[in-house]
Amino acid sequence: MPITETELAEARKAWGDALVAISKAYEADGIDGARAVAGSVLDAAYGYNLGPVLFKPTLASGEKTFRPTRKGALSYFVGHDPDYPLDAGFGIKGWRECVSETSASFIEGDVAMWMGWVIITDKDGQVTKVDKSWGYKKDAEGTLRIVLHHSSLPYQP
Repeated sequence: MPITETELAEARKAWGDALVAISKAYEADGIDGARAVAGSVLDAAYGYNLGPVLFKPTLASGEKTFRPTRKGALSYFVGHDPDYPLDAGFGIKGWRECVSETSASFIEGDVAMWMGWVIITDKDGQVTKVDKSWGYKKDAEGTLRIVLHHSSLPYQP
C-alpha cells in the first residue's frame, strides 16, 4: 500500500510530539524515565527492525557522527552513555513544541522522502530551526518507519 502525504504529515507530528514527551519524561522522572520514553519512540518510529538507519543527528561529530544503531540513536536523544561521551541528550533539553514546514516530498510506493524545516521551542521560549530530511519505508505490517534521518543547523553565511 503506497505511502500518502497524510501519513508523512502524521509521522512528522508524531516525531515532534515524541521529542516533547522525552523532555517532559526527563523533567518528571529523570534519565530513566527519558530513556524509557525514547526507547519506545525509537521502536515505534524508526526502522532499526529493518536494518541500519541512516541517521545523522544535528549535534553529533567525530567518529560517532552517524547513528546506524538503536543504541547510538538512544544515546543521542538522552545522553548518559559512556560509549558516546559527547552526547548531551538532544531530547532532554526542555522541548515544548515542534512543528515542521515542508520544502518537498517524494513518494514511490512504500518508500517516501521528506525535506524541510523543523522548528522546536523549549520551555523558555527559545526557538531552534533545523534543516531536516527523513526517509521512510512501510514495514510488513504497514507501519511507516524512519530509515533515513538527516539533520543540520542552517548555514550561516
